[in-house]
Amino acid sequence: MNCIPSSRLRALLLCTLLSAACGTQVADSEEAADPLAYRLDIVVQPRPLDGMVDVTMRLTQSRALLRELRLRPDTRISRLRGDGELVQDPGQARWLPPADGGTLSWTVAVPHRRNGDGYDAWLGADFGLFRAEDIIPRASSRTLKGASSDTRLRFRLPAGWTVVTQYRDDGTIRIDNPERRLDLPSGWIVMGDLGVRREQISGMRVAVAGPVGHSIRRLDTLALLNWTLPELARIVPELPPRLTVVSAGDPMWRGGLSAPQSLFLHAARPLISENATSTLLHEIMHMALGLDSEDGYDWIIEGLAEFYSLQLLVRSGTISATRHAAALQDLAEWAQDASSLCGLHSTGPRTALAVGVMTQLDAEIAQKTEGEASLDDVTWALVQLGEDLDLAGLIDSAAGIIGHKPDALHSGNLPGCRSIQPEPVTN
Repeated sequence: MNCIPSSRLRALLLCTLLSAACGTQVADSEEAADPLAYRLDIVVQPRPLDGMVDVTMRLTQSRALLRELRLRPDTRISRLRGDGELVQDPGQARWLPPADGGTLSWTVAVPHRRNGDGYDAWLGADFGLFRAEDIIPRASSRTLKGASSDTRLRFRLPAGWTVVTQYRDDGTIRIDNPERRLDLPSGWIVMGDLGVRREQISGMRVAVAGPVGHSIRRLDTLALLNWTLPELARIVPELPPRLTVVSAGDPMWRGGLSAPQSLFLHAARPLISENATSTLLHEIMHMALGLDSEDGYDWIIEGLAEFYSLQLLVRSGTISATRHAAALQDLAEWAQDASSLCGLHSTGPRTALAVGVMTQLDAEIAQKTEGEASLDDVTWALVQLGEDLDLAGLIDSAAGIIGHKPDALHSGNLPGCRSIQPEPVTN
């Protein structure tokens, strides 16, 4: 047996370790040196006592990859300043940065009332809760052909504060949206002295977060999601990798609102209401389906979200079939207050009416296919279609399964939709 002297062995081990480290550094350097990637570092600094947030976007590029950034700032944004050339017009700003990079900065007045009944964006002495879109305006870019952003997000917080977003946070948050060349943060953000509970459910990393002292039912929420998310995974096979539920009490708006991979639910909202509906699951359905509608057809996505929020409860055994039937009856009675189904925005009675349409459509599909298909198949087809929904799209998707236009979607069952209903092409 050949023996290696200990001194030589140590030298070999050191050399191996150094080589591995050098290899890692080279790999990192090669990744950072993507010739068509420009770096955007976004720093968010809240000023709780003022209700303001200062945002700085620093551009780093070796050559003129990003030529122009077009932003759509709203009236809450002020003090917009930038290196290079900055052209500001009503409702739009154009930033033409220097070829080697530069800095764009602005200030946002965060608090925003929703219909005069509470805030859907808030920053105060104790906590902040808002969407990334509230403080970072949506933008489009003009770049060298093939160029894309490498975007990082960081927060400078007051002492004792932490922050939770929809993203994985290792101190610096990397924003990566494969569908866009310009990556900007999205989704709900909560900051302050937070309580957070995390769990992995049905392949999703779930976080429930909100300020301490706001009576947020974090573990109750996780329990309900443990029961229902496995059923959601059967309806929507490709769920987002993360789900962040943020919550707070007053002065926030007393409802629920969804956003990419995240949602807001007021701390006072019940997880399941007395009529067996669930605002939490309704917003989760919006988040999971990711559907938008053409003008006049908001009832389709609202009807699907409410229909499936009840389905998640009954399929998981969280409520009984008898209680599920009673919930549908309650909605049918509420739907009598709706004069029409189609409209720019879905009201409560209109959504209740839409649930009735979806229930009829589900039953018709099951009958016509002898139980081989259901509304689940139509819904998944709409998700895969990836287009804004209208009635023609819904009819075509259902007709593709049962072979003809469904009776449930006959114009006689859709009050107020005739004037904007396109005539679909059916098989």
